[in-house]
Amino acid sequence: MGEVLRLRCRNLLETMNLPNIISLSRIPLVFLIVGCLYIPGTTGAFLAFLLFVLGSASDWLDGFLARKYNLVSDFGKLMDALTDKVFVVGTCVALLPTKVLPAWGIVLVLIIIAREFFVTGLRLVAASKGRVLAAEKTGKLKTAIQMVSIGVLLFARVIGDTQYGASFFFYELGLWLFVLGAGLTLYSGFGYLVKYGDLLKED
Repeated sequence: MGEVLRLRCRNLLETMNLPNIISLSRIPLVFLIVGCLYIPGTTGAFLAFLLFVLGSASDWLDGFLARKYNLVSDFGKLMDALTDKVFVVGTCVALLPTKVLPAWGIVLVLIIIAREFFVTGLRLVAASKGRVLAAEKTGKLKTAIQMVSIGVLLFARVIGDTQYGASFFFYELGLWLFVLGAGLTLYSGFGYLVKYGDLLKED
């Protein structure tokens, strides 16, 4: 038992290359962003915005490094998709009680959460059958739009009402982008169902 555990730990450490470490760093960033959103004034809003931009940039950086240095792996594909979900969904949920999103935004957040649970469950079923579902282009696009929309909404809170209507413009832009992201979320989830629905059939 001890030898098996030691081998598993060794295999896990071997997968912890730089791209995977960058991917996993997005999980603690979510907690920091949520904490910053509860800091009164523009300081907390600015820190939340800055951390969110760093986390979003890391989503591009880990993939770039993995491809450049030939470090692409099944573990990396899985972690990249998983940490994207935790990062985006965790931040979306935090936007509701902190009033960054209006009350009706809960419908959009629930759509996003439902889709992510469905796709994650599909990935678990695929893994049990020896298959790995990499992120689809549509899924990547909806994640990018979600990240941009959240970034714009946070930026609107940073500038507040000091820029002669600029805050209202960015807030409205962020909301429309968030709605677009939720629509793409539905479309992406349906695409996974059509493409990988065979995984839900009994062998």
